[in-house]
Amino acid sequence: MSDDYAHGQRDGLRLALSILAAEEAKWEALLGESRSWRTNATRQVRHKTLQVAQTRVQTALNRLQPKQDASMNDELASALEKVGL
Repeated sequence: MSDDYAHGQRDGLRLALSILAAEEAKWEALLGESRSWRTNATRQVRHKTLQVAQTRVQTALNRLQPKQDASMNDELASALEKVGL
């Protein structure tokens, strides 16, 4: 696999991770807000689903990271800066 392709894959996973984080925050704010128990239960399921998806995407991203050293590499640091984390 070429370095450019692997870099693109990691960027795509980082983008997916940030989208999932935004969606999770949206649903977290709505938890327990409705008077309907069914709506609240649906929101809890969606929130948990997004948390599981985030964990899976993070695991895939970790597997694609180069195993050079244990410290955070420059590529990851710049991506986190762009996202604002």
